[in-house]
Amino acid sequence: MPEAGSDAPGASRPRLVVGFDLDMTLIDTVAGFAATLEALGVELGIAFPTEEMTSRLGPPLEHMLAEHMGPQEIEAAGDRFRALYPDHAITPTPAFPGAHDAISAVRAAGGRVILVTGKYAANAQLHVDHLGFDIDHLEGWVWGVGKADVLTREGATIYVGDHIHDVEGARAAGIISVSVLTGGCTREELEDAGTDVVLDDLTAFPAWLEAHLAATATGQTGSPGPTPSN
Repeated sequence: MPEAGSDAPGASRPRLVVGFDLDMTLIDTVAGFAATLEALGVELGIAFPTEEMTSRLGPPLEHMLAEHMGPQEIEAAGDRFRALYPDHAITPTPAFPGAHDAISAVRAAGGRVILVTGKYAANAQLHVDHLGFDIDHLEGWVWGVGKADVLTREGATIYVGDHIHDVEGARAAGIISVSVLTGGCTREELEDAGTDVVLDDLTAFPAWLEAHLAATATGQTGSPGPTPSN
């Protein structure tokens, strides 16, 4: 019999490896980010517009701080934010509905799960531990097309994110881009960026993955379309 992952002798498929973004893909970091930002603002004497800054989470923190302080202050402020983060953001940050099931679906298909995030790795690991995410590898502080190097190195075949820059990372790695609408980017923005699939949220991912793997097993090209909205 052919080995697992093979259609016929001499014709094998790559092992399933699915990468997930963290903030606003697996976890809802709005409340925790806002609380940390407010604590930082108190220390620095800056009234950050937290509602505005948390409405489209995704860009690196330093990019967001650049609009509110001088360039010489940003590095220290970013370091202080990351130091404050564990006390303010871990406990109040929930997993999105479907996050654990999405990871379990990869596991059930014999796949490997990697987490590729722009978040500081030590803080990302705290979320993983707190919420009990079953992952094989975590890579932090990578953003946009920079994620492609990690995805390629780890053999990823699919990358799931919520931001157009997650799409850019998947495209640069030459793998399937799956986008969810739980972040600040619209369906149109994600499609314009070149994503292959748009799902309302991660609750739709297991069914999409099953259909995708079935299509791959039968030699169909392309990727099943987005799951319809309920």
